[in-house]
Amino acid sequence: MRGRNVEVPDHYRQHVAEKLAKVERFDNRIIRADVELLHEKNPRQSEICQRVEITCRVRGPVVRVEACAADFYKALDLAVERLARKFRQAADRRRVHHGRHTPTSVAAATGALIEHERLPSVAEPESPATEDELPDGPGRVVREKEHPAKPMTIDQALFEMELVGHDFYLFSDADGGHPSVVYRRKGYDYGVIRLVD
Repeated sequence: MRGRNVEVPDHYRQHVAEKLAKVERFDNRIIRADVELLHEKNPRQSEICQRVEITCRVRGPVVRVEACAADFYKALDLAVERLARKFRQAADRRRVHHGRHTPTSVAAATGALIEHERLPSVAEPESPATEDELPDGPGRVVREKEHPAKPMTIDQALFEMELVGHDFYLFSDADGGHPSVVYRRKGYDYGVIRLVD
């Protein structure tokens, strides 16, 4: 646990540990939970000046929630409630409601099918630019991430997007094998963008 613009007292650390212990009953696969406290100094935002962010590392997608309130205790309660809701939804998706048996995995069900052709890899530049050769100012790439691209359905991509709390999610479409993005639109709708040849 760490605080940004705020000192975290020991009794609050104990309170957070007790709250997170209750969440583990929904998903016992939690490897690590990172909690960050942020204090907004803007006096206009006094009603939501305390923010709590919780990031849970589990086997599978990362689960992240945040909540704001007038004090850290209320913000923590809201964040833990949202976290428990996400874990309950994930548990419901893993369970078959009729008989409560776990379904056959996609890998086992499609193991006999022929693999899709691999997409050609993007060519690397012949000589990458060094830090000194990169231009200053806007438009500069400051961070790169790589994630495994296991094929998934649109429903699974939407589910994982909601788990991490982002507005978009990049994935490899299991139906067509194309790189695709699901994104949140206004009014609780979603959109899909696909790259095709």
